[in-house]
Amino acid sequence: MTSAIAGAFGRVEPRKAATGYLRGLLSEIPRKTCWDLSKYAGHMTPDVMQRLLSRAVWDEDTVRDAVRRYVIGHLASTDAVLVLDETGQEKKGTATCGVGRQYTGTAGKVTNCIVAVYATYASPLGHALIDTELYVQRKYVDLPATREAMGLPADWRFATKPQLAQRIASRVLAAGVEVAWAAGDEVYGRDPKLRAFLEAQRIGYVLAVGVDFPVPTAASSHRADHLAALVPARAWERRSCGAGSKGPRVYDWAMVATVGPRHVLLIRRSVSTPSELAFFYCHVPEGRALTLPVLVRVAGVRWAVEEDFQQSKGQVGLDHTQVRRYRSWRRHVILAMAALAILAVVVAVERRRHPAPVVPCTSQDAPPDDYGLIALTVPEIRRLLTVFSHVGTVVTPRVAALRREFELRWSTWRRRHQARARWHRYRRRLALT
Repeated sequence: MTSAIAGAFGRVEPRKAATGYLRGLLSEIPRKTCWDLSKYAGHMTPDVMQRLLSRAVWDEDTVRDAVRRYVIGHLASTDAVLVLDETGQEKKGTATCGVGRQYTGTAGKVTNCIVAVYATYASPLGHALIDTELYVQRKYVDLPATREAMGLPADWRFATKPQLAQRIASRVLAAGVEVAWAAGDEVYGRDPKLRAFLEAQRIGYVLAVGVDFPVPTAASSHRADHLAALVPARAWERRSCGAGSKGPRVYDWAMVATVGPRHVLLIRRSVSTPSELAFFYCHVPEGRALTLPVLVRVAGVRWAVEEDFQQSKGQVGLDHTQVRRYRSWRRHVILAMAALAILAVVVAVERRRHPAPVVPCTSQDAPPDDYGLIALTVPEIRRLLTVFSHVGTVVTPRVAALRREFELRWSTWRRRHQARARWHRYRRRLALT
């Protein structure tokens, strides 16, 4: 990765600082602010890292494009899904770029935070974040002094979250990335311009919509929940939309035809609580089969972005920013995406070499003699990279060897224990469903 992004730096000093920044993001330190990363890198003050984010001359857009090429180069697939979603970071005060009282799913409420839209590239080989745009509220349009203090570009204009998502998707497609599907939550499913853009690009989509979404049918428009009430019992199919941490994510699914031959309403019903429904407005381009299994699979892939948010925040400090200006925020986030890309690619390569052990097919399967080891995960790879790189430590070869042996034993124990727990969770879930 460091060689892939080296072209963005004209001088050796910021290139070395960025390498140290990436190593700090991949390290075991709990907080990844400029102060902590500088201390980890051995600097006497945080000036080097702060300068990297604020005043150093380098092109963060070039780094972002290199991260995208790196991810696509290892995870490319003709059946890839571009997942669009936003996440927030709670902040105090009013000086941080884009901060304001708004809803964020991170807190589950309206709070003082910054929110950004991200795109995850998800394929059968793996997934990782590849692009982002900061969401800045409309109220800052008429406040030139505030915009200047936040470091917003002179040509900045207000854009809604779906507009930011379309901007990201346009950038990804312009780079020659092949995307078969797009997925997103209700924020993006309700926007007709985003849906029209995806259709014009011949990209299928499975976008979540609300219960009151007006679905056009041959008769007239009807609310999504009203159409769900008309679905006969025999039309529901029980299918898994993917593997979860506690077993297959099994739901009841149904499709409802709309006024267009390539559009359908996909309905998901909870197995344990039938009153819990979720709705997805779907489009399948010409030449592709419009089948329930395909749409169910794409709907399940949407959770990849949630996993990326969790891993990027917990492992590489995506939301550990303590900066105020727009460019500093953007540089930190792009470097965090680069760190996550490294982990995601290593995980994908290792899983191809050492696939996960078999899980039970029915609730009657007997436990195996050997549960095996689960496939390597992003947190496990980060731990092992830290141990084998010896970043930030000065130890003798003997101490280093003992530490490697110690960590490898613990890694093996964790993976074997997780494989056993995973096997029994899957069997218990199969018994329930």
